[in-house]
Amino acid sequence: MIVEIDGFYHQIMVTGKKCSKQELKQMYLSAKQMTVDVSDLPSIFCRINKFEIIPFDEDIQVDFVIDTDTDRIYTPSY
Repeated sequence: MIVEIDGFYHQIMVTGKKCSKQELKQMYLSAKQMTVDVSDLPSIFCRINKFEIIPFDEDIQVDFVIDTDTDRIYTPSY
């Protein structure tokens, strides 16, 4: 599964085990609670959920987008 973490400070793609939107939201909220500086969110998210950061490529179709500015998680339409 590929997830894009998009926000004012970052636009990063991560990959990890497949999960539901609800599970992803819980994973994101847990990482957000542990984050002091929002710019550290992707690395904390990856560390606690066993995801890996991959090179960003806008041509890759992602399963979900996490918008850290609005806390919205959605499936993009291609």
